[in-house]
Order: sequence, then C-alpha cells, then structure tokens
Amino acid sequence: MPIIVTLDVMLAKRKMRSKELAARIGITEANLSLLKSGKVKGVRFETLAALCNALECQPGDLLTFVPEAEENPTANGKKD
Repeated sequence: MPIIVTLDVMLAKRKMRSKELAARIGITEANLSLLKSGKVKGVRFETLAALCNALECQPGDLLTFVPEAEENPTANGKKD
C-alpha cells in the first residue's frame, strides 16, 4: 500500500506508550495496534484529529505517501 503509517515514530518522539495514547483518544489498544501496523484500510478524520491533538502533530507526521514503484521495485514488471 502506498500510504505508510508512521504512528510508532511519533509515539517514540513523544515518549508515549500505545496504551496511554489509546486511553487519551478513546480507542482500544487492539485498534491502535492495527492502525500502527498499517493493517487498516482507512481511518476516520475524527480519529486522525484525536491522534494529532494527543500527539501535538499534523496528519503528515503520521502518514507518508510512497509511490508503489518505490515501495515494490518489481511492481513495474521488471524482475532482477
């Protein structure tokens, strides 16, 4: 997927544990874990806003776009 979730990086920068963040924004630790691992297909703007508020950051600090060709070098049909 071309969107990479960098929530774990921001948690480390803020020296905050997932458990604390989940409690602050009102989601389960399991759902936060799924979000951190990028195993979700989407995120509500309400949740994204709560994350940004709790972590004092911008959405771009939590999400990064990587074109698929960079993510998977064999995606363009060329194989080594």
